[in-house]
Amino acid sequence: MDKSKNQVLTEKSIRLLQQNQYTFDVNPELTKSEMKDWIEKFFKVKVKGMNSRRLPGRRGRRRGNKLGFSGSVRRKRMIVTLRNNDVIPLFLN
Repeated sequence: MDKSKNQVLTEKSIRLLQQNQYTFDVNPELTKSEMKDWIEKFFKVKVKGMNSRRLPGRRGRRRGNKLGFSGSVRRKRMIVTLRNNDVIPLFLN
Protein backbone atom coordinates (compact mmCIF):
# COMPACT_ATOMS: atom_id res chain seq x y z
CA MET A 1 0.00 0.00 0.00
CA ASP A 2 2.77 2.44 -0.84
CA LYS A 3 0.63 4.42 -3.28
CA SER A 4 -2.10 5.26 -0.77
CA LYS A 5 -0.77 6.92 2.37
CA ASN A 6 -3.92 6.52 4.45
CA GLN A 7 -7.69 6.57 4.38
CA VAL A 8 -9.36 9.83 5.32
CA LEU A 9 -12.15 9.83 7.88
CA THR A 10 -13.61 13.31 8.20
CA GLU A 11 -17.23 14.43 8.40
CA LYS A 12 -17.30 14.92 4.65
CA SER A 13 -15.66 11.59 3.83
CA ILE A 14 -18.06 9.73 6.11
CA ARG A 15 -20.97 11.45 4.37
CA LEU A 16 -19.49 10.44 0.99
CA LEU A 17 -19.37 6.77 2.07
CA GLN A 18 -23.17 6.72 1.74
CA GLN A 19 -22.72 7.58 -1.96
CA ASN A 20 -20.12 4.79 -2.37
CA GLN A 21 -17.23 7.30 -2.51
CA TYR A 22 -13.98 6.65 -0.64
CA THR A 23 -11.34 9.24 0.26
CA PHE A 24 -7.58 8.61 0.34
CA ASP A 25 -4.48 10.73 0.92
CA VAL A 26 -2.03 9.64 -1.78
CA ASN A 27 1.47 10.28 -3.02
CA PRO A 28 1.48 13.75 -4.72
CA GLU A 29 3.19 12.40 -7.87
CA LEU A 30 0.48 9.77 -8.43
CA THR A 31 -1.87 10.23 -11.41
CA LYS A 32 -5.56 9.36 -11.52
CA SER A 33 -5.05 6.49 -13.96
CA GLU A 34 -2.27 4.96 -11.83
CA MET A 35 -4.44 5.21 -8.70
CA LYS A 36 -7.45 3.74 -10.52
CA ASP A 37 -5.44 0.74 -11.76
CA TRP A 38 -3.94 0.20 -8.31
CA ILE A 39 -7.32 0.32 -6.51
CA GLU A 40 -8.93 -2.05 -9.01
CA LYS A 41 -6.10 -4.59 -8.63
CA PHE A 42 -5.57 -4.27 -4.86
CA PHE A 43 -9.21 -4.26 -3.70
CA LYS A 44 -10.69 -6.19 -6.70
CA VAL A 45 -13.39 -3.56 -7.31
CA LYS A 46 -14.45 -1.52 -10.36
CA VAL A 47 -13.84 2.25 -10.21
CA LYS A 48 -16.60 4.38 -11.72
CA GLY A 49 -14.92 7.80 -11.32
CA MET A 50 -12.17 9.72 -9.55
CA ASN A 51 -11.61 13.27 -8.32
CA SER A 52 -8.28 14.59 -7.09
CA ARG A 53 -7.25 17.69 -5.19
CA ARG A 54 -3.90 19.10 -4.15
CA LEU A 55 -3.97 20.40 -0.61
CA PRO A 56 -1.73 23.27 0.50
CA GLY A 57 1.58 22.59 2.21
CA ARG A 58 1.83 22.68 5.95
CA ARG A 59 3.19 25.65 7.81
CA GLY A 60 6.92 25.83 7.96
CA ARG A 61 9.27 27.28 10.52
CA ARG A 62 9.17 30.82 11.67
CA ARG A 63 12.27 32.76 10.74
CA GLY A 64 12.33 36.22 12.19
CA ASN A 65 8.95 37.78 11.68
CA LYS A 66 8.09 35.73 8.56
CA LEU A 67 6.15 32.50 8.59
CA GLY A 68 6.38 30.44 5.41
CA PHE A 69 5.08 27.22 3.98
CA SER A 70 7.32 24.31 3.23
CA GLY A 71 6.86 23.97 -0.52
CA SER A 72 7.83 20.34 -0.95
CA VAL A 73 5.46 18.97 1.70
CA ARG A 74 2.30 19.06 -0.38
CA ARG A 75 -0.51 16.59 -0.04
CA LYS A 76 -2.90 15.11 -2.57
CA ARG A 77 -6.34 13.72 -1.78
CA MET A 78 -8.38 11.50 -4.09
CA ILE A 79 -12.07 10.68 -3.89
CA VAL A 80 -12.84 7.36 -5.59
CA THR A 81 -16.36 6.45 -6.71
CA LEU A 82 -17.10 2.74 -7.04
CA ARG A 83 -19.87 0.80 -8.77
CA ASN A 84 -23.02 0.24 -6.70
CA ASN A 85 -22.23 -3.36 -5.67
CA ASP A 86 -18.51 -2.82 -4.86
CA VAL A 87 -17.16 -2.08 -1.37
CA ILE A 88 -13.68 -1.38 0.01
CA PRO A 89 -13.41 -3.37 3.25
CA LEU A 90 -11.09 -0.92 5.03
CA PHE A 91 -13.98 1.48 5.51
CA LEU A 92 -16.43 -1.04 6.98
CA ASN A 93 -17.17 -1.22 10.71
